[in-house]
Amino acid sequence: MDFHSTDGRPMSDSEAAAEAQRIIEENFRPEPPVRHFPTSFRDHSPVPAYGDTPHVHQDDRRIVPAWAAGIAVASIGVGAGITGIGCGAWLVLQGLASVTLTGVLMVTLPFAGLAMAATAICGAINRARSAVTKNIYEAPVTQKTEINNHSTTRGMFFARTRNDIHS
Repeated sequence: MDFHSTDGRPMSDSEAAAEAQRIIEENFRPEPPVRHFPTSFRDHSPVPAYGDTPHVHQDDRRIVPAWAAGIAVASIGVGAGITGIGCGAWLVLQGLASVTLTGVLMVTLPFAGLAMAATAICGAINRARSAVTKNIYEAPVTQKTEINNHSTTRGMFFARTRNDIHS
C-alpha cells in the first residue's frame, strides 16, 4: 500500500480518508440497471368499426442471430428425422422378432402359388412347342466299343498319373 501522495510526501489523515472513500465507492458501486426488452406489443390506436385493422409496424429486435436460429431449426429437423428412422427400425425388428412358421407360410403362400402357376404354364408351352418325331430304323445297328487305355504313373509321394485313351 502506498501511503505517499503523487508528489512524494506522506498523506494526511483527511487525504487518506478521502482516498479510501473513493476506492470503496469505485469498487462497491451498484451494477448499472439491466435493460429489459419487451416481449409483447400493445397497439393503442383505435380499431375501425368494420373491416380489417391496418398493419402496425413492429421493430424486429432479435436476440439470437439468424444463422444460429437456422442451425437450431436444422438440428431439430435432423433429430426428428433420426427419431422417425429409429421408430421404423424398431417396428421392423419387433415384426421380425414375432415371426412364426404359420406367419411365414401365410406371407410366402401367394408367391409359391404364382411360382407354381408360372411353372405349369411354361411346362405346357414347352410341351406344345416340342416336335413329335419318331425315328424308325430298319437297318442293323452296330456299336464299336473298343477302348485302348495307356496309363503311366510316376513318383512316390507326389505321384502323377497320365492316361491316354484312344477309341
